[in-house]
Amino acid sequence: MFLGFLFALVGLGVLTFAADHFVIGAARLAVHHHVSPVVVGAVVVGFGTSAPEMVVSGIAASQGQLDIGVGNIIGSNVANVSLVLAAATVVVVIPVNSQAVRRGIPVSVASVTVFALLLQGTIERWEGAVLAAMVVLFIYSTLKSSGSGDEFVGEITSVSGDTLVNVRREYSRATAGLIAVVASSWFIVDGAGRIAEALDLSGGFIGFTLVALGTSAPELVTSVQAARQGETGLLVGNLLGSNVFNSLAVGAIIGLVGPGAISDATLAETGSLLMVGICLVSGAFMVHRASVGRTKGFILFLLWVLSVVLLSGGENVGVAVDSLGAF
Repeated sequence: MFLGFLFALVGLGVLTFAADHFVIGAARLAVHHHVSPVVVGAVVVGFGTSAPEMVVSGIAASQGQLDIGVGNIIGSNVANVSLVLAAATVVVVIPVNSQAVRRGIPVSVASVTVFALLLQGTIERWEGAVLAAMVVLFIYSTLKSSGSGDEFVGEITSVSGDTLVNVRREYSRATAGLIAVVASSWFIVDGAGRIAEALDLSGGFIGFTLVALGTSAPELVTSVQAARQGETGLLVGNLLGSNVFNSLAVGAIIGLVGPGAISDATLAETGSLLMVGICLVSGAFMVHRASVGRTKGFILFLLWVLSVVLLSGGENVGVAVDSLGAF
């Protein structure tokens, strides 16, 4: 079990650092090559910030550990609109008055709902293809409706900065970051599997908690920084967009590379229901009075805690505590 914790924690630490540099390098190169702001913001940054979930879940599915991959997606989606958003409200009240952001709420909820529906029963390869088609459609509609992409300028600047680009250095940064993301993800999946086996916990629960918290760490850090800088529209937009990419793009990958049945029925049923429910509550909070303050943030945090308790099960919690005490 010690080796499992070591693999998972070191892997998560490296993943957070590597994913950040991969996104920075890719965004700077795209800007240097005069890629449209809307393409950089919606595609490069959008996919880049979902890279941790994408690679971790893809590797887990390809190794036959589908529960870990699915648990990671569900847990990341829940954490984004509950735990991460709640943390940002500690800093400042989050206004949600941008029309673009408000339009993103139903899209995000719909994406999460479609993913939840496809989890019931067996995940088939054709379902992965459907999700892939949906994410392509989402990107196309985003590019088409965003015009010049002026609304992405702040997002791009916050990621890539406004300094002169050293092309060779940024290519090296992006390449090294991608390699480190893949390598660290392998260790995370292996470590998570070891922990689940040692503590007699389901892979889905480990994916929902430990792995999801690690892969959501970039969103947490970015959101708190954005709240401090007053970039609240960027903050909410990134969280909603992350859930769309997690549900559609990452869901497509696990369906295409590792289709099969989810052995953890609690994850597929209760986890899916919690994910959709918490996303709906979070969306309603954003629409109500067009802001999310500390009271709403505290409720969202409690919902995240409740989701962990419900997915753990009393028996699993007792086993985990006893095993950790012995460890």
